[in-house]
Amino acid sequence: MIPHHIAIIMDGNGRWAKARDYPRFYGHIRGTARVKEIVTEARRLGIKALTLFAFSTENWKRPEAEVNVLWKLLKKYLRREIATMKKNGIRLVVIGEMHRLPDDARFELEKAIHESREGREMTLTFALSYGGRSEILDVARSIARDCMEGRLVPDKIDERIFADRLWTRGLGDFSDVDLMIRTSGERRISNYLLWQCSYAEFDFPETYWPDYSVEEFRKSLENFSQRKRRFGGV
Repeated sequence: MIPHHIAIIMDGNGRWAKARDYPRFYGHIRGTARVKEIVTEARRLGIKALTLFAFSTENWKRPEAEVNVLWKLLKKYLRREIATMKKNGIRLVVIGEMHRLPDDARFELEKAIHESREGREMTLTFALSYGGRSEILDVARSIARDCMEGRLVPDKIDERIFADRLWTRGLGDFSDVDLMIRTSGERRISNYLLWQCSYAEFDFPETYWPDYSVEEFRKSLENFSQRKRRFGGV
């Protein structure tokens, strides 16, 4: 059984670097290489949606030099991989507070989003300046405005109406996460896709993200295939 939508928290880059007496940014460089491998394998296996937690709203607290390295790596990745993404039918989208990103990073993202828009095989989502609580608050404000202006009746609001306003709504039937993976052994979801992970299965491999190989990814999928998902039933 292959999950339709996999979400990954790519954790452990800094600790991987520290364990080797490297600067933290070196872990991010090695981690970027893993992105390509996992994206390629996910597409090969027929996974329809892959969402990667690349930068949280809380990550803005990190040192400016480290944050700047992340944007440089993002731009480099997009320029290098966009042709392959288009060839393999991979559509890129972004969720999060994209307006907070530096202009040059936002330009490369918008360019890649536009160029890959016809992809139908898999949707690759980057969560950038993203927070699950911010997303839910954004939906709540939107619904409140529509109620105040008479476009919605509070008693008629259901899960479908709410979900249709989430930042992941473009994934359609695949917006709910089937499998959440967090590398590095940390066992928390850190404000990531709180609504979408309501019935997700979780896998917490001990491996730091720079060492999370295709083989490790397959182990996570094998673990998922052994789960019995009841969605509250019996």
